[in-house]
Amino acid sequence: MPYFQPMEFTYFPPSEILKPYIRHYYLFQSTSDTSFGDTVFPSGDPEMIFNLGEGTWSAEGKTNPLIELWGQITKPLAIHSTGRHTMLGIKFYPHSAAYFLKDTIGEFNDQVADLGELLGRPVKQLHAQLLATAETAKGIALLETFLLQRLMINEKRILRIDRVGHILKSMASDPTDPAGVKINAIASRHGITSRYLNKLIYQHTGLTPISFNKIKRFQFSLKLIAKHDQPLTAIAYDCGYFDQSHFIKEFKTFTGLTPSAYLKSISPVNQLLLQ
Repeated sequence: MPYFQPMEFTYFPPSEILKPYIRHYYLFQSTSDTSFGDTVFPSGDPEMIFNLGEGTWSAEGKTNPLIELWGQITKPLAIHSTGRHTMLGIKFYPHSAAYFLKDTIGEFNDQVADLGELLGRPVKQLHAQLLATAETAKGIALLETFLLQRLMINEKRILRIDRVGHILKSMASDPTDPAGVKINAIASRHGITSRYLNKLIYQHTGLTPISFNKIKRFQFSLKLIAKHDQPLTAIAYDCGYFDQSHFIKEFKTFTGLTPSAYLKSISPVNQLLLQ
């Protein structure tokens, strides 16, 4: 996304009751009619997005719905924008979108699904209310009311999803851990087999434990790169890669770019993913 594009991201914290489920809300506004393309990288965090402006987005050549569910992105995803935008988004933790959906999260990997079709009338009514609401604070209050209602509907699944959250927290405690090294130990600690651990995490995040670790390590490398205070060789070491060639190979898998090429083309959309 070119830097000359007039745009603004504003972030809002969730209420105390929703803090375990929501990383943040955000408002994206673009005031230019200029068309542009960009590429979204894996973040590990699913999102719901409500389009409230006149512009349109497309992903991989397919026009996005007005109410979007972004599943897990596991590879570079090309996007294109046309027109002016106002978008109100919900950024979840890796496992927490599962609290609000009935479907297995992995069904939406590497795609932008129509949340209106998935959740039907309630989410379409919410979208209509958001379109009629001029104040962002009131819009976020509407989002929170909707999310709390979804939590109550799916309350029978909460304990199992909570368990996934605890497992992921133990896995994410060291972002430099080489992918998969501690999987057997983590499964044993939680009294389950490695096979069931894989199934449980994929069902609620759309990622295998190894993929989860790789994306978290990749995201950690992006944050270090964004600081501009270390050479890439030091970043590769700090992130737990075997060597710089391993770092470059995995980085290209997620971005289509080498780390040095990425440095020359950091875009606002992928800066958002670091929040």
